[in-house]
Amino acid sequence: MFSGEHADVTADIYQLKREVLEFRTAQDPLIPVLEEIVKGRVELCSVNREQFRDVLDHLLRVDAQVDERNELLTSVLSAHLALVGREQSQAAMQQNADMRKISSWAALIAVPTMIAGIYGMNFDYMPELHWLLGYPLALTVMVVAVIIVHRLLRKERMAVNRAGPLP
Repeated sequence: MFSGEHADVTADIYQLKREVLEFRTAQDPLIPVLEEIVKGRVELCSVNREQFRDVLDHLLRVDAQVDERNELLTSVLSAHLALVGREQSQAAMQQNADMRKISSWAALIAVPTMIAGIYGMNFDYMPELHWLLGYPLALTVMVVAVIIVHRLLRKERMAVNRAGPLP
């Protein structure tokens, strides 16, 4: 599980837990019966009481081992789910960073697109259409607007980087 391979072992862990629980349901009813035999409450088995005591000891040891395996599998499952959650969190953080970059580029492109869209409407009564410097002025406004947006975005990115990663 910790080898770095990206195999999903969740189903395997659940299968093992299911087998442990099946084993427990098979062995648990035997403990009270053997305790009754060892205490001498079952007359038919009183002759072999020492052998049944030995069987009960073995069964109690197996019961403890089943508990250990179940707890181990629970811990392994928790660790696996934590690793999966961490990987998903890292992927989400990368997606957020990518979306910020895409949004920044979209903002840079939107400003000159808006200005060009207004001038592309072919209105007859726009005073700057008939100016000698109308076209260069529109291009200058576009470049200045892009530079301003770029600096604002860069300043915002620096503030985010200074704040550090999210908890």
